[in-house]
Amino acid sequence: MFYQELKANFEEKANPEQAQQLAGYMRNQFKFYGLHTPERRKIYHDFLLREKKKKKIDWNLLNRAWEDQYREMQYFVCDYLIAMKKYLTYNDIDRIERFVRTKQWWDTVDSLIKPIGDLGLRDARINELMLEWSTDSDFWVRRVAIEHQLLRKKKMNTDLLAQIIENNLNSQEFFINKAIGWALRDYSKTNSEWARQFIAENYDRMAKLSIIEGSKYL
Repeated sequence: MFYQELKANFEEKANPEQAQQLAGYMRNQFKFYGLHTPERRKIYHDFLLREKKKKKIDWNLLNRAWEDQYREMQYFVCDYLIAMKKYLTYNDIDRIERFVRTKQWWDTVDSLIKPIGDLGLRDARINELMLEWSTDSDFWVRRVAIEHQLLRKKKMNTDLLAQIIENNLNSQEFFINKAIGWALRDYSKTNSEWARQFIAENYDRMAKLSIIEGSKYL
């Protein structure tokens, strides 16, 4: 099974000094092998190419990797889902949601937005789901809703973006206010007038951090 092969490769290339640095960067919440992104991705690059040819997602592999104690395994899951995003369907969203709701931190959450966002362009049911997530009690889930349209440019659903952000105004949570700013900043590159108007209309309800981040290119 590829899981064992992957684990053996990670162990062979482990760097204890870098592992300590990476763990510290993530506030010592996770164990690391100590592999930086290019080195890590090189290990499973060919495997992902083979998986694309199969056009079928191996959820058993992903679930086992997600449960692994080392953070690089969760990164593998995220990279796998991004590589295989065109083969995801709405029926897979419950499985992805489990990844969103467990072992949470910005690194995995901000990667999982990519396959969810791509699916949203192909299945309108994601819009309603993201509206639900935008009021969830878990702020990491709300962050996914806020960020899932990043990089959409002219494909942005502005009504959806506005409603999701409005559902999260007056938040005291750093990761929410940062996400709001990022979403507005990203779309301001495509439609600066829309972003400028949204900030002006909601200025009194927006956190200073959101305004600073959202106004960066305005």
